[in-house]
Order: sequence, then C-alpha cells, then structure tokens
Amino acid sequence: MLLHSELIHPEINGILGQAGHHSKVLISDGNYPASSKIGPEAELVSLNLSPGVVTCSQVLRALVTAIPLEAINTMGIPEDDPYAKHGPPPVWSEYEQIIGEAKLGLKLEPIQKWDFYDEVMSDDHVLTIQTADQALWANVLLTIGCRVS
Repeated sequence: MLLHSELIHPEINGILGQAGHHSKVLISDGNYPASSKIGPEAELVSLNLSPGVVTCSQVLRALVTAIPLEAINTMGIPEDDPYAKHGPPPVWSEYEQIIGEAKLGLKLEPIQKWDFYDEVMSDDHVLTIQTADQALWANVLLTIGCRVS
C-alpha cells in the first residue's frame, strides 16, 4: 500500500507495505502510553531520541507522502481537562497545514480520549510510531485508505 514517498525508515516502510485498507497508524507524542495502549498485533517503532526530537509533525509530513489516507484523527480533549478551555492545541494547526499542503482533501477530526484509545487498541492497528514530541495533545491516528491509480 506504499506510494512513492519521502519516507526512508526501513522498518516503518516494511510495516506500511504490509498494511491494507482501514489499517491504523498512530503517531504518538512523548506523553502517550505506547507500551500499554497498543493494538494486539501492532508494531512499536520508537523514534524518541531526546525531548522534542522527533516530533509528530515531522513524522506526519513523511507519512502523508507514503500511504493513501482516508481519515486523520486527533485525541479529543475531555471537557473536564484543564487544557480544554484553551481551545485546539497549536500542534493541530501544524497538522492542518501539512494536510493542506499534501492536498489530501481530508479534515482533522478529534475522537474523544477514551474512544481514541479504543481505536488504537483495535485489531486494525498495525503500527505506533513513538516520538518525543513535547506538545500537549499531539497524538494523531491515521487510517489507511485505498490506493487510487
């Protein structure tokens, strides 16, 4: 399911090459519990070199060139979370810019936090790419679509 891309990471390319329609790929921030909130068959690739290196935006920028996408979801902020009153996190604007530049025709859609975890822990989840992103609420879940010739 790979497209011609800028992605050169051999393990990530191998996993994505085996993934199909509806498969889910999580790009997790440095706060995400990647070892415990993962699908039963999903692979974990850690790119967390040091705080802030690598970011979710950097990984998203590479992945939008590598796989066809049908949905892009963020982890929605619960109303009772102190951060909820601040509006959408700044990193979501970065994601919207990346999506727009890639001309994907998709909108960034939040999924409430506990539903987000359920989506990640499903059988469709094939890969978590763990980053060291320090931005709050930076987790982003990609759903692979069909390749269109």
